[in-house]
Amino acid sequence: MTIKAFTLLFLFPLACRREKPSVGDTATLSGSQAAAIDTEPRSSAMTLKVTSSAFQQGGSIPAKYTCEGQDLSPPLAWSGAPGNIKSYALIIDDPDAPDPAKPQRVYVHWVLYNIPAPTTSLAENASKSGLPKGAVQGKNDWGKAEYGGPCPPIGRHRYFFKLYGLDTTLTGLSSATKADLEKAMKGHIVDSGELMGTYQKAKK
Repeated sequence: MTIKAFTLLFLFPLACRREKPSVGDTATLSGSQAAAIDTEPRSSAMTLKVTSSAFQQGGSIPAKYTCEGQDLSPPLAWSGAPGNIKSYALIIDDPDAPDPAKPQRVYVHWVLYNIPAPTTSLAENASKSGLPKGAVQGKNDWGKAEYGGPCPPIGRHRYFFKLYGLDTTLTGLSSATKADLEKAMKGHIVDSGELMGTYQKAKK
């Protein structure tokens, strides 16, 4: 056998060998192979249905729940919770501050946690007139432990009412901010859901 023929026989199997698959190749792999490669974290399920009798999903929030009205916390209700939830937490924030055309920060309007598991609703003005026993209000971005309604300086903003079902009751928190609460909830979120409403100040 010539040296040239031997070289071709040696290189041919190498040329046919497939490179180690990338994440983009997982669609062609077996389940065990894909599992070994696809290690991206999965977000918690969002099967909790959050509603309000005051506005619809994606609808306009009535002025009475804003700084232009009585600044009441709106009525909220939820359903679809799994049986292993021990408490709920609620965060309301606005990702469009200060201008929806050029958002620069997320403004926090309400932080609430340790809502008892049997609870399925919050009444209008619950922030000031009475929360379920055991529920604790954290600090909003005005530095107050209460609900602060929409008060957008310009344009129409979106407000996300984010509810989290937890497998525990949180301890060790004091005057908790949104960041504090999110850190405490890490690893304890069983389920979640959200309601989004919008608001734009009346033209004067």
